[in-house]
Amino acid sequence: MSRVTTSLISRGFAYVMVSSLFLYLTNNYLVFWQEMPGPFVLFSHYGWFGLDAEELDESRIGQGWGQVIVYMMVLAASIGYVIKTSARRLEQDSIRFARMSAYIIRFSFWSVLLVGLFDMTISFLRVENILEHIIGEWLTQQLGRPIFRGTYVHYPLVFASLFIAARLRNITFSWLALMCVLAEFLIVITRFVFSYEQAYMGDLVRFWYAALFLFASAHTLVEEGHVRVDVLYTGFSRRKKALFDSIGCLLLGMPICWVILMQGMGGRGNSINSPLLSFEVSQSGYGMYVKYIMAAFLIVFSVTMLIQFVSYLLYNISQLLDHREDEDRQTYQQLINENSG
Repeated sequence: MSRVTTSLISRGFAYVMVSSLFLYLTNNYLVFWQEMPGPFVLFSHYGWFGLDAEELDESRIGQGWGQVIVYMMVLAASIGYVIKTSARRLEQDSIRFARMSAYIIRFSFWSVLLVGLFDMTISFLRVENILEHIIGEWLTQQLGRPIFRGTYVHYPLVFASLFIAARLRNITFSWLALMCVLAEFLIVITRFVFSYEQAYMGDLVRFWYAALFLFASAHTLVEEGHVRVDVLYTGFSRRKKALFDSIGCLLLGMPICWVILMQGMGGRGNSINSPLLSFEVSQSGYGMYVKYIMAAFLIVFSVTMLIQFVSYLLYNISQLLDHREDEDRQTYQQLINENSG
């Protein structure tokens, strides 16, 4: 197989993989949040692929076919783009996907930072009976309802984070480590000096700690910071390392990300969808209302890791196709840093 053909197939696989990822998330939202049928329910209506028959009315059949057509168009557009830009190098697309993953991480960082600070403030004012004097009794009662606080406080902050992440590129999840330390330090001071502690204080630490560990995974992959059992790997040539890394991405990395998403979001009652749909909160009455958001951390982890594995795969395939000497090759991290902006 020629270099051009291999490059084209690799890029096509990468774009279809990432497109399928976002289509899966979009379909999950349309099916479970907007009550649209989705492809599987539509196919079951016709009894295709051995699915159990499920009767749909004409309007829902139309919605289902609309979804299927749009999804197919997106996948076709991905393949068309790859063919149209056949001259692009694998490293260029590797950088593009790495940047995409980095943006999602920045967006997620700002989301948990803003939501954590605002939700903690609301919980503090509620537990100290100050909130009612500021915003009134009715609004205070509404903020005690998870669905209200999530819809009118959390969601706007998450939406604003999309724009903040696009503007501020130098402040990332690494600041969460400092925020976790400060939040834990606050607990120590208030508990042992002022004998004051409330449930929302521990909730904030857990909220930020969970985000720190799960959001950092894709970045750590770029930095080669994950623990590697390299009994044999260290002695490999760069091209042999690229071969084994490519196999690892295809057979281990990407599948486990899909397993997490499909197991967590495969149905209304699954471990990710259920808390998100019900705005699940902890049992402590005056704690923070962010438990349902922590379920979404698994989505961020899987999405960023999958995109980063795609980026890493393209880079390693480019190394396999490049026959220059090892010492002339840049490391993956250097390549990303030199082309970031």
